Amino acid sequence: MTLEERTGTPSGIARAAAQGGLARRAGHLVTDLIARLRQRRWAHLAVVWLRLLIGFAFLPAGLKKILGQPFTDPANHGAFHDFLHAFRDTGAFYHAVGALQVLTAVLLLTQRYAALGAAMAFPILTAIGAFCWSTARLPTTTVVTLMWLGTLGLLLWDVARWRGLLRPDAADGADGPPPPAPPAPPAPGAGSSLIERGLWEACGLAIVLAYLAVTALAKEIYRPRGLELTTPAFYLLVALPLAPIITQVIEQRRRRRQR
Repeated sequence: MTLEERTGTPSGIARAAAQGGLARRAGHLVTDLIARLRQRRWAHLAVVWLRLLIGFAFLPAGLKKILGQPFTDPANHGAFHDFLHAFRDTGAFYHAVGALQVLTAVLLLTQRYAALGAAMAFPILTAIGAFCWSTARLPTTTVVTLMWLGTLGLLLWDVARWRGLLRPDAADGADGPPPPAPPAPPAPGAGSSLIERGLWEACGLAIVLAYLAVTALAKEIYRPRGLELTTPAFYLLVALPLAPIITQVIEQRRRRRQR
């Protein structure tokens, strides 16, 4: 910050005001873009699928921690693996992080409270991403970075919900009129005419229950090693990606009948 800006001289105040104006205009552009996208069915479907993908990625990671299973092979060493070994050894903290990840997964997958799920996922992914970048784990870093960007998109999708939180707090006893009220956030059922929200909520719940069944059958976080045709959990896991596909097909057929 320059001396003029610190001392409040006219040129410093004008510069700060101009920067604030640019930020406001950028915010309005983002808000207008999201408002236009919310009128498009394909955008709602893209958001639903993104929530399912990110939510499902959290599910096995969280369950593994709740069950106390190692997140990496105990024989592996190095900064990345040694940190994960120590992380597991914390016990209760390891389980607590897993519980938060499972809660985040359920909120995203079941759609109804997905905005809250995205708000929870963002700091979790930020911490994981910083860890992966710091330890130079390129494959994991790439996946986590893509998830982080996807979650940022989900937060922007619900930007109207967050605008009130992003306003600076007014000083106690400050003079002048109160700031204008932010626009009302979209209702929980907003966009329901473009997609059948209840159908997608059921799809997400089915995915959660099916994966829990897979875990119960395998008695661990199941990871197939090839075509395990004699293992019931293998068929259930393979069928999971069909749930959103079937849901979209059913939804499209219903929409055609209603025309």
